[in-house]
Amino acid sequence: MTPNAAGWRSSAAYEHIAQMSPSDLAWEWLRRNDAYVEDYRELSEGKTDIQTLTDKIRRRWGLRFPRGPAGSAI
Repeated sequence: MTPNAAGWRSSAAYEHIAQMSPSDLAWEWLRRNDAYVEDYRELSEGKTDIQTLTDKIRRRWGLRFPRGPAGSAI
């Protein structure tokens, strides 16, 4: 089912964005990106070499993880 997009130009529909931190806003856009969702799925399944995938995600999305793969220290 397609969401109702009739009010997509309504500024009231986006007022909550003004209250978001830069991190919150970045997350909101990332979670809606199909390529990011696929990368995250691949990472969480653990079927790919973790270091290679972590490097790919870091380059592609500009993400840095405070801990290494699976919680190990970097």
